[in-house]
Amino acid sequence: MNYLGIIIAVVTFLVIGLFHPIVIKAEYYFGVKCWWAFALAGVVFLALSLFVENIIASSVLGVIGCSSFWSILEIFEQRERVRKGWFPKNPKRNDY
Repeated sequence: MNYLGIIIAVVTFLVIGLFHPIVIKAEYYFGVKCWWAFALAGVVFLALSLFVENIIASSVLGVIGCSSFWSILEIFEQRERVRKGWFPKNPKRNDY
């Protein structure tokens, strides 16, 4: 039996679950101006995935890279969720 698909699926699920609170905290402390950090992380992880020979490790790096790129969109959407009052805003920042 080939378990690679299940392993990659579970890791993908965990990575997406990990990025959700990262986006929330990043928007809370830094606002949307930290989008470039997610873009840089996406480029780095996708580039690393090209050079890793292990299928699982390469897939995990690719998933992290794509999740980083998706987080750019999510951080701007998180700003809107904060404006709507669905999430708390940082009282130390007034760029809302």
